[in-house]
Amino acid sequence: MIDLRRLHVLRAVSHYGTVTAAARALHFTPSAASQQIRQLARDLGVDLLEPQGRGVRLTPAAESLLAHADAIAARWDEAELELRAGEGEPAGPLRVAGFPVAVAVLLAPMAARLRSRYPRVSVRVREVEVVESFDLLFEGEADLAVVEATPSSPPASDARFDQRPLLDEPFDLVVPEGHPLAGRDGAGLADVAREPWIAPLPESPCRTHVMSACGAAGFTPDVVHHAVDWNVTAHLIAHGLGVALIPRLARLTPHLPVVRVPCVGRPHRKLLTCTRSGGHRRPAVAVALEELRSLAAAAVA
Repeated sequence: MIDLRRLHVLRAVSHYGTVTAAARALHFTPSAASQQIRQLARDLGVDLLEPQGRGVRLTPAAESLLAHADAIAARWDEAELELRAGEGEPAGPLRVAGFPVAVAVLLAPMAARLRSRYPRVSVRVREVEVVESFDLLFEGEADLAVVEATPSSPPASDARFDQRPLLDEPFDLVVPEGHPLAGRDGAGLADVAREPWIAPLPESPCRTHVMSACGAAGFTPDVVHHAVDWNVTAHLIAHGLGVALIPRLARLTPHLPVVRVPCVGRPHRKLLTCTRSGGHRRPAVAVALEELRSLAAAAVA
């Protein structure tokens, strides 16, 4: 008989990449996590970890086992769904997570709507970065997340997660009031190729969008200022220190002397909803997804 707790430790090692990171997420010591996997290997009669440099990696047998482990986890969620299928109106805690803009524009109003329409649902919102959203879903600490599709995210084919398109969020070119482009209905990025730029930090997913959009327009932007918060970016623009690409959903401080100009070519980022596999069928998650789709359509419009 396989101990499912040990199987979950193996899944965590695969998800986080190292025994140490998996142990930290599961609140184990690294030695305790390693012991769980060694015992699972003895139970099965196969090697699950093998040395790689100073660390370890999963063996082919472990990779094969993981496909079954993910299926077992999904079936367990399905069993819970069936047990709760007759409960009627959505009820209980609903734990949602998202990056800052998603929380402000989508998850906060969604939580308010559900509180009004489904008083038996208790929504708990958590602001995290995209990679943390997948971690929370994997750990069972979140039921639904709004994430941005990034190269480092799990692929759409990852059987552990159900990722569904929510919206394509365009980026606007933001310039100071009085800028030659401020009165236009649209502008090409090549029009600001020689201007100073304000961009996200290099490790930010949005930095990739900015650099890719400018590259497609035929230039590399001269980034002279970096900012994390979009409102900080907007204040820098308001003082005439540069131009920037800012996502449409980012709510900027009112009355700043800046102007959003739609971009020719429509650079955008893809936002997704994500649950654990099959999680979208939970009644509380289903109504939350419905509200999110409505809010996303209105926000971009």
